[in-house]
Amino acid sequence: MSIVTVIGNPRSGSRTYGAAVAATDAIVDRLGYEGPRDVVDLSALGPALLDPGAHAGVEIALELVTGAAVTVFASPTYKATYTGLLKAFADRLPPNALAGQVALPLLVMGHARHALAVEVHFRPLLTELGAFVPTPGLALLESELPGGEPLARWADLVTPQIAARQGALR
Repeated sequence: MSIVTVIGNPRSGSRTYGAAVAATDAIVDRLGYEGPRDVVDLSALGPALLDPGAHAGVEIALELVTGAAVTVFASPTYKATYTGLLKAFADRLPPNALAGQVALPLLVMGHARHALAVEVHFRPLLTELGAFVPTPGLALLESELPGGEPLARWADLVTPQIAARQGALR
């Protein structure tokens, strides 16, 4: 099993990056997982994602994601949904690329009125790609970052679903 974190913020070193890594850490800690972990920061791949040709970095990122057992997908909230950068990456994935995989959506938002976007917009993207998406997705207010108590409560809710889906994880 491997765990991958995908960050869909167009800025490197973003708060979304920190929240995504903290969310992955919370899941890893609760599962007692000690295997491979990778981070795919899409900010480094932006121009290549929009070019229809093959690019080594994009191909490596796609392989990491399609080969993972669990992937945390994180994005800031732009126009009440995930970023176009994340969508451009998802569009590169073949149909059912996430079949048999657990995908965890995380949105960082500026206002609580966007809280449903993680369920209404982000979850359908991941389920369309074949992933099992535990409930609920994680919507974090910027004022709650790096996540603290809301992130811990979320991890406590979804980790049993991941464990049940994956069976023996160690």
